[in-house]
Amino acid sequence: MRIGIDCRTILNPGRGEQAGIGHYTYYLVKNLLRFDRKNEYVLFFDSRMERERTQEFEQVNTKIVYFPFSQYRRFLPLTYSHILITGVLLKERLDVFHAPATSMPLTYRGASVVTVHDLAIYKHRQLFPPAQFLSTKLVVPRSIRRAKKIIAVSEATKKDVRSLFRVPEKRIRVIYEGFVRGFSSRSGVDVREKYALDKYVLFVGTIEPRKNLVNLIKGFASVANLPSMKKIDLVLAGAPGWKYGDVLKAIKDVRIGKRARYLGYVPHDEKVHLIENASVFVFPSLYEGFGLPVLEAMSLGTPVVTSRVSSLPEIAGTAAVFVNPHKFKEIGQAIAKVVANVNLRKKLVASGKARSGMFTWEATARETLQVYREVGQAAKKPALKRSA
Repeated sequence: MRIGIDCRTILNPGRGEQAGIGHYTYYLVKNLLRFDRKNEYVLFFDSRMERERTQEFEQVNTKIVYFPFSQYRRFLPLTYSHILITGVLLKERLDVFHAPATSMPLTYRGASVVTVHDLAIYKHRQLFPPAQFLSTKLVVPRSIRRAKKIIAVSEATKKDVRSLFRVPEKRIRVIYEGFVRGFSSRSGVDVREKYALDKYVLFVGTIEPRKNLVNLIKGFASVANLPSMKKIDLVLAGAPGWKYGDVLKAIKDVRIGKRARYLGYVPHDEKVHLIENASVFVFPSLYEGFGLPVLEAMSLGTPVVTSRVSSLPEIAGTAAVFVNPHKFKEIGQAIAKVVANVNLRKKLVASGKARSGMFTWEATARETLQVYREVGQAAKKPALKRSA
């Protein structure tokens, strides 16, 4: 089989980028190439991608293709993203094309697979900035409907695909994302010293409405003066996103001084150190397609408090304390409970490490390859002749 994969979202793990669709695509492709030497892989990158960054994907059964004229994409989005890209794909005569970012060119009609990670923008429109009509109203829905098979990264995401786009269950396959074993820091930076930290509960992620940080701040403030919590701070770390100013305002409004702090974006190695040293990792998101940060914290031996919504209970299993994200007092009480209860902490640490070990990229890649085989075989079957 000749399998094409859109690799334009790939981020460089060596430079500290460890999340998002690029993370998924990178580890999926690396694992496919590691064990599958039989099929041919055509990997498509942006023409602006540095050539040294694609060398690690080069082997006997791969071909690297760069989509041309990437610099003109913002001037001719429809022509570039759909008509020109389709031409390049057709030239490669693919048996299967995989779009890991959910969207395919509108004009492509070949056998295809799309991965659906997150449909939060369709479930909670108010949590996002004004979206581009072409993407949310046209490209993504058509891509999902035209794909021969849809990979959903959780059962919760599968349920949303079915309800939002009326896709038959038989066309959807749930394949969990993997998790990088040995997720650890190589930096010698002492984050406690750098950021003047002692004991703290931690959130890491983009600072945006869907992460529900205003309720986290209010919840923490509601228990901040309990005897077990008086020496505990709340630390938020992550890149500023849409409406992040609301979070800064909430920190001021709760009036607990420097006990609630926003560090801004932190490099990958520092992020790992922050998670490792936290008393509790809190992830009160309103919606997640998969919930990778929860697995990261579990693997590092940090107790987790997270939301009882979307995919989070499915991913965390029994290895976390769950809360209603809309009730800030419940969030605060859960944090205080984990901080004060030593036996509960030990239980969460042990079960969290075991749970995170269940998600591997090799399993993700092998199950994805099976989907490619099914799509490729179906495409080769001759069409049934109509009776006269």
